[in-house]
Amino acid sequence: MLYPQSQKLNNASNVNQKNLFGHPIGLFVLFFTEMWERFSYYGMRALLVLYMTQHLIQAAQTDTLVFGFATLQTGLESLFGPLSTQALASQIYGLYTGLVYFTPLFGGILADRVLGPRKSVILGSVLMAIGHFLMAAEAFFLLALLFLILGNGCFKANISTQVGSLYPPGDPRRDNAFTIFYMGINLGAFFSPLVCGTLGQRYGWHYGFGAAGIGMLLGVLVYLLGQKHLGADHAVKCVADVIKPAPLSLKEWQAIGGLIALGVLNILFWAVYEQQGNTLQLFAEHNTDWHILGWEMPSTWFQSLNPAFIFLLVPLINAVSARHSGKQNSSIGKMAIGSALLGASFLVLIFAVNGVAASEKISFLWLALCTLIYTLGELYLSPVGLSLVSKVSPPRLVGMLMGMWFLSTFFGNYLSGYIGSFYEQMPKQDFFLLLAVMAAGTGLAIFMFKPLLKKAVGAD
Repeated sequence: MLYPQSQKLNNASNVNQKNLFGHPIGLFVLFFTEMWERFSYYGMRALLVLYMTQHLIQAAQTDTLVFGFATLQTGLESLFGPLSTQALASQIYGLYTGLVYFTPLFGGILADRVLGPRKSVILGSVLMAIGHFLMAAEAFFLLALLFLILGNGCFKANISTQVGSLYPPGDPRRDNAFTIFYMGINLGAFFSPLVCGTLGQRYGWHYGFGAAGIGMLLGVLVYLLGQKHLGADHAVKCVADVIKPAPLSLKEWQAIGGLIALGVLNILFWAVYEQQGNTLQLFAEHNTDWHILGWEMPSTWFQSLNPAFIFLLVPLINAVSARHSGKQNSSIGKMAIGSALLGASFLVLIFAVNGVAASEKISFLWLALCTLIYTLGELYLSPVGLSLVSKVSPPRLVGMLMGMWFLSTFFGNYLSGYIGSFYEQMPKQDFFLLLAVMAAGTGLAIFMFKPLLKKAVGAD
């Protein structure tokens, strides 16, 4: 049961209408908040699989107490059989990154019905900062992951919905706003492996995790200082009588059904894409030569390639879109193209490892080319999907449906961990071929169902 917003919250005079570069100032508050949050998330992610395979799992199995680890390992091995260090790390990686995208469903409901998006974002930021600092002690590894998972649940869906709320219905700037917001995500993602990854690999794991925690604190500070530019907080408040919401219309139910169908297909995209923090990071560490002019780069810098390419590609995509504004693909068409490009990227690695001995390493340029192609695919799917959810969701369910969209990413991320557990068991070519087929098949499915999906969501 939903409650009406107070009249104060509905007062348009409370919305700061000042613009910067053609967009509300609030967009840039959210941009920098998300930038620092992503700095913390991707800084930790850059180190996570390496930390587990090179230190934590061995320590947990010998003389170091890691609360709950033995129970978790026993549970996983009861389902999947004995797991090597790499396979166990992959399973934990998949569970963690998956649950990070599972909890936003409940974070969206919490914001829609109880706290409102602002308080939810602040709560999530504090929980995540605690989680990053808990990573400083091996004993609290799983507790740290729990804080990060719960914090992200409160933060993720609610920061994204606030971007859409800055614009009136039908505002043509909305898609570009999500692209700009996506740049904030990737600005943080670019610097985090360079800072956190280098500190973790060269000076000690906990220095890297500590830097991630500092980034999260900076994010919540930016958000607190910039709230006046975000307009009314659409918290649900009970100010008088409880009003039962009107039933959903047929069009709204069709939109929800279309989003669910796209969410199901979205699972396979993220199962493949998220290998970059899992098996591709291991490939970068053990099978890739990172020497340039006699100096060896830390392998975690690989994870800075994706956001770096986003900076290069977004202006190009925007320029092409502006030139062909009347001939653009629909949102669903772009998502099909994005999945196909993700599949194509792994053909590069199949070619690169062909005939290469297991003890030999390939040039990092091959991995860079693969990253360039799947980054282009990401730009055709991820920001477009976020914009689509905010555009077609019934207004009173937008937080929950944004959480539902991230729920599909939960299944995709968990599936990425399960798939990654076969990395050591398969020849590299076969493993990369599996990823290519999954991603290309997703694009084909979206393309085949494109007419039905467009009719359901009612969006171009």
